[in-house]
Amino acid sequence: METIVIATDGSPSAHEAVDFGLQLARQVGAAVVFVHVAHSREGAVGRKPLGSAAVSATSLGVRATTELLVGDAADEIVTFADTIDADAIVVGSRGHGPLKGALLGSVSQRVLRDARLPVLVVPGLRQTRTENA
Repeated sequence: METIVIATDGSPSAHEAVDFGLQLARQVGAAVVFVHVAHSREGAVGRKPLGSAAVSATSLGVRATTELLVGDAADEIVTFADTIDADAIVVGSRGHGPLKGALLGSVSQRVLRDARLPVLVVPGLRQTRTENA
């Protein structure tokens, strides 16, 4: 495994996906590409989740780059991963979207359905534990 795409939107579930994806990358010696999909060019706001993820990668010694994509989140993540010939995609189970309370968010569900490569959906265990406390 050489390249892992990790999607992030800054949500708690995405933070867990970033953590999981970085640990996986570290174990297998892969590089990561963090992606955030905006509805339009958001400038600094759109880059905030990417910057946070990049700092985490640096602290673990994982090679990382970032990409700010524009459009439909699931379509852009899958297309980007295909374009760079990634080996896997890591997404959180729920994000900041309107269905963030769903068991499996609409973006992660569509990425899982449409991708032609392995997709790891991180369940958001810390968030679930907090909600159940």
